[in-house]
Amino acid sequence: METIVRIEDVYFEYLNLEEQEIAALNGVDLDVKSGEFIVIIGHNGSGKSTLAKHINVLLRASRGSVWIKGLDASIEENLWDIRQTAGMVFQNPDNQLVATIVEEDVAFGPENLGIPPDEIRRRVDEALEVVGLSKYADTAPHFLSGGQKQRLAIAGILAMKPEIIVLDEPTAMLDPSGRKEVLDTVKALNKSDNITIIHITHFMEEAIDADRIIVMEEGDIVLNGTPQDVFAEVELLKDIGLDVPQIAELGHELRGEGLDIPMNVLTVEEMVDALCQ
Repeated sequence: METIVRIEDVYFEYLNLEEQEIAALNGVDLDVKSGEFIVIIGHNGSGKSTLAKHINVLLRASRGSVWIKGLDASIEENLWDIRQTAGMVFQNPDNQLVATIVEEDVAFGPENLGIPPDEIRRRVDEALEVVGLSKYADTAPHFLSGGQKQRLAIAGILAMKPEIIVLDEPTAMLDPSGRKEVLDTVKALNKSDNITIIHITHFMEEAIDADRIIVMEEGDIVLNGTPQDVFAEVELLKDIGLDVPQIAELGHELRGEGLDIPMNVLTVEEMVDALCQ
């Protein structure tokens, strides 16, 4: 697989309210392959959202290099193409919805790209079908549930045909049902359409199905590996203030009591199999 995101030795500093310089990223290196499903975790202030905003150039590195599909993010002329390549979905869906009718909201992005009307119609219908909102095309967004609104925000990004979707804690304001709706949609986009997903979350269970997990702490990447590898580091994750999935913690406790539970057990079904053996 080709590398679609390359971040090399990236630093980012900003000024706080007291005009003090704060380092949000400290020489971060990260490659993301086309079609990967990456989850970034870390507590508030760890730098995960700051890193994500470099991928569609909402922020630009103080030092270092960011390349998106071979385009250098430091070159002004590349910004338009990069932002078409990498779409972003934020935490609060109400802040992303701009129209009074669902299908008009999905059409907003393609219209601003200058897409012909017939193609916009096709893209809107296709995007609403993908996120399961076709029957709400003529509905006002404020009648939708939280999970449906977030799926509508995803449809608006899909209609612009990005190759990367960055999701910045898109389930933080949703109930468990809404979280499942959004996650199922995101996983389907990754598997069926091969869209590269970079998903930021503080829900550890949302990371279990990722291809790779990035753990951030104080502007640095402290772990980078498969879910099995990362969640085997229970003590390290706890030391930096993060939880682990309940099954991973149970496995850790059982190993401490002398049971032979494999390190890569992350689901209920895997735990049942391990205990039965």
